[in-house]
Amino acid sequence: MTTALAAAALAVPAQAHHRSSDNPLPTVTPRAETPVLHDDEAGGNADADDPAIWRNAAAPGRSLVIATAKEGGLRVYDLDARPVQSIAAPPAAGEDDAPGRFNNVDLVQGLRLSSGRADLAVTSDRGHDRLRFYRIDRDRAGGPLTDVTDPAAPPVFSRDQAEINDQRTAYGLATWTDPASGKSFALVSRRERTSIALLELLPAAGGKVTYRKVRSLDLPSTFRLPDGTSWSPCGEPGELPQVEGMVVDPADGTLYAGQEDIGIWRLRADLTGTPKLIDTVREYGVPGVYDEETEECAPGADPGFGGTKVSADVEGLTLVTEADGDGYLLASSQGDDTFAAYDREVGDDNEYEGGFRVAPAHGALDGSEECDGAAALNAPLGAKYPNGLLVVQDGHDAPGDGDRPATNFKFVDLGTVLDALDD
Repeated sequence: MTTALAAAALAVPAQAHHRSSDNPLPTVTPRAETPVLHDDEAGGNADADDPAIWRNAAAPGRSLVIATAKEGGLRVYDLDARPVQSIAAPPAAGEDDAPGRFNNVDLVQGLRLSSGRADLAVTSDRGHDRLRFYRIDRDRAGGPLTDVTDPAAPPVFSRDQAEINDQRTAYGLATWTDPASGKSFALVSRRERTSIALLELLPAAGGKVTYRKVRSLDLPSTFRLPDGTSWSPCGEPGELPQVEGMVVDPADGTLYAGQEDIGIWRLRADLTGTPKLIDTVREYGVPGVYDEETEECAPGADPGFGGTKVSADVEGLTLVTEADGDGYLLASSQGDDTFAAYDREVGDDNEYEGGFRVAPAHGALDGSEECDGAAALNAPLGAKYPNGLLVVQDGHDAPGDGDRPATNFKFVDLGTVLDALDD
């Protein structure tokens, strides 16, 4: 079942027209960074994108960061940001077909398999329009991750290989375990479309994992502005404003979804009810014309209907949860290299609480620019990160390597982030 939302029902109130704050945002600095990845043939077309943090309950200091590298597959790092394991993305189905491409990753704890309960890393394979599953065993010989994907797992959105090759496929990803039923799910968005699918994760024979689609929902692609006009963000012909960054609050089953050129939605993780925009990007409502020669959009005059806290694209979303129910929803504001923090409490209408930048620590350890994915864990992680950890992607690692594209992940003491937001 697919639910489409009418744009007429989703008018957004006019926002304040201020485009910057008189007070600069506070900065935090990373403690470590992973080795650089290069998205070229020599670098294995590896492009850092999205991280997840797995906590080793028995030995928190031996926890892991699991991250996607697109066509470069998966990377696993220890808390010193050193590589532990590298897993290649699956090869193309045929000579002229799209290769595997791991876009986003999230974790499921204690999923019941035919071989017993296990913690899993779940990733969206955009190249094959499927989910892939990796069992986490910290001390397994050969590396902590083992592929447990059912070979018969179906495409998420596509009907056949021809549609898969069009690459309107599985893109953003968030996992959720419903405490009422004990069932685990993945929320998966679709590239170049506004769709989000709810997939139930299921055990298969031989300790493998598969899934079935429960329902899907289409967010709007056209919006009614406060002046009564309709607006759609500029993009390549045929493309709709996609969602990538997503996270579910386990306390109440609330899904937050970042529609890159629009803003941040709040909706039920079971995809029922009516989604609500809790904030919009600064560029919301700005008209644009796509130039086929430059393959870019030329923006028109800003009518002033956008928000004031995030700039397109709104990207990685992650939660900082606290035992008393407080905490933050963090969002990567890719357009201005900042991060925005919103109150985690729905009862407080996810009020904006502040922001920060991840700035260079020194000449050899830079900050984060054009951040895609982010992950936070507010729990002790041994002596290295006793106050928790924030991992953010860096879209332009410095000093880089000439003209080669260079990306990696920065590790930030979460305590410094919380201090910055509390000031």
